[in-house]
Amino acid sequence: MQKRYLPIHALILIVLFVVATLLCVLTFITPPAIFPDASWGFLVLRSMQMGGSFNIYTHPDQQNIALNAGEFISWWSPGQYLLPQFFKMVFGVNTGHASAITIAVCQVTGLAGFYMFFKKVGYTPLVSALSLVVIICQQAYFTPHIFYTGGEVLIFAFAGWFLYGCVRFAKPDYKLLLFVLLSGWIGFFCKSSFIWIYAAGLLFISIAISTGLKGIKAWILNSSWIAIPAIISVAVIYTLYLSKGLNPVSAPNGFSLSWKTLAFPVASPLLSGFSVDDLFNGLIFHNDVAILSPGWALAVMLALAVVSVILVCAVYKHNANKNYRLLLVIFYGVSILFFASAYMRRLDISYEARHFRIIGLIIIPGVLQLFSRYKPVYRVLLGSMVAAILVFSLNFYLTGYKGLKTDVAYGTSGIGQQFIDRQSLAYIKLLDDKNNNAVFVFFSPDIGLEVRHNRVIILPGLNKDININFDEYLYKGHAGPLYILMPSYYMGIRASVILKSFPGYKGFSLKELSDNYVLYFATEAR
Repeated sequence: MQKRYLPIHALILIVLFVVATLLCVLTFITPPAIFPDASWGFLVLRSMQMGGSFNIYTHPDQQNIALNAGEFISWWSPGQYLLPQFFKMVFGVNTGHASAITIAVCQVTGLAGFYMFFKKVGYTPLVSALSLVVIICQQAYFTPHIFYTGGEVLIFAFAGWFLYGCVRFAKPDYKLLLFVLLSGWIGFFCKSSFIWIYAAGLLFISIAISTGLKGIKAWILNSSWIAIPAIISVAVIYTLYLSKGLNPVSAPNGFSLSWKTLAFPVASPLLSGFSVDDLFNGLIFHNDVAILSPGWALAVMLALAVVSVILVCAVYKHNANKNYRLLLVIFYGVSILFFASAYMRRLDISYEARHFRIIGLIIIPGVLQLFSRYKPVYRVLLGSMVAAILVFSLNFYLTGYKGLKTDVAYGTSGIGQQFIDRQSLAYIKLLDDKNNNAVFVFFSPDIGLEVRHNRVIILPGLNKDININFDEYLYKGHAGPLYILMPSYYMGIRASVILKSFPGYKGFSLKELSDNYVLYFATEAR
């Protein structure tokens, strides 16, 4: 009897599933640290659990810290903390383990969604599976297993399925109407920046289902199946959420026209699809020390923009699937218009490739198929580049995981604490357990998650020249005991600035908690 072998794409998928599962298990064993955006979301959840209203961040009032002030946090979508909270309630775990479960579910769901989308737009199972290999090799895939990034995790889970839905419909009907209505709410729940992805997807559907129709009336009638539920979806989002507080597009800071405002979005296929921005530790926005000077970074970015345009044109030219070609052009074009406009208006949106990740994900199978047309040497070159990205990503992951195991402190939240050591965290927990009317002051929102019985104030960290807006730091009045945790290098002029921010207190004392952190505390009213 002849042996039956699994096809290559099935073997690839099995290996990818094993790798993804192993990463998820390790993440549950050692929960990740947390990005500031997600930290603020969990602080909102903490306020809600202490009796506050939905999505209201409750904190001491700056005019009188004996009182509380509430702020509706519309800067980020609520999914980043509500989905982990769901897993907390279901499985009875802490925030760290709930975040790990969220990451596991979203990573696997996201890979499945993009695999289905790639096949739906005409790619073979092998090309689709190899595309997932490229996705897993990216640092963007490994990052959530070291740092819970909130909305970035959730939108990856939904984006592939949304794209799949966009190319599934060939004619208007009630199913399309429900898809448009619900996908707007689900996508925004995952991440607020989904709005531009939503707009691009709806534009694609409108053109795709109307192509071939004669007359403007027919186009308008077809488009109404999309426009009406879309208007309802966005109206509900704006009325119930965005209109209640500030968000990144509500506060322009002037106008700036420069090469980087246009080149960065244009270069998105390479910056995000093949981790170029990560490889350079950020061409513009740096998480650490910059690798390139501003001049060299701009030169590299302009070159990447030119190559990206050439790449998109080549993928478009050599791809036979009309839906994929149309979708690629629309999403690429809409992303350029949206982000170039945002950067020119100096909105509070950082120059990070993660904002364009969906462009990189869409173009990956097109690039693989494109290179398959060329001589083997070019395929080897592409494979070598992906292998180099994997080595870089593995180094990032292994270094980060080792740091979580050996250097990071863990408290009651279960979240890895980057900005406090174990000795200092243990003392903060002791103070929190002994008091119920104290105020704790931190310079990182994630530490506030460890305080269960008292109120917290989160101040922005001080820069080197201490050039600050003092009004952001000033908290008047007097309440219970005041505890201010600072890095030890704040001692001196930085500490003096912070202590003056609390004029209602006098007689501050200093306690050195460790080699890296100190605690200033006071109880007396001035």
